[in-house]
Amino acid sequence: MNISAKTEYACVAMIELASLYESGDPVRVRELAATHGIPNHFLTQILLQLKGAGMVQSTRGSTGGYRLARDPSEISIYDIHRVIEGENDQPCGALQKPTPAAAALKSLCCEAAAAQREILSSATLADMAEKAGSRVEDMFYI
Repeated sequence: MNISAKTEYACVAMIELASLYESGDPVRVRELAATHGIPNHFLTQILLQLKGAGMVQSTRGSTGGYRLARDPSEISIYDIHRVIEGENDQPCGALQKPTPAAAALKSLCCEAAAAQREILSSATLADMAEKAGSRVEDMFYI
């Protein structure tokens, strides 16, 4: 699966916001950007796009920032992917030459796209925040 840098940044930022959801406190863009190595201006554009889709809320001012607009268990990775990448009318592509071999390949690609969509739809921000948190806890230092 190929994932664009923009979608990766959006997902990483949203997972971080999900991990902080219970506090209710907004997170500054520059903190998110610094924590995850995302260019500040690029992350701002991404968060504005997610805000337009109703996934995040923003608060202005010195104590402002971004927070999730909905519970992390209600937002899937596929939801984020769709907002950032847009709807794809032809997820399987068009046949260059309508031959049986090309049709078989297209069928396989359509199955793969459906499986990808199903997996991404079943993975919520709550799940991903939990996985990200457990990895930190699993680390051992000597």
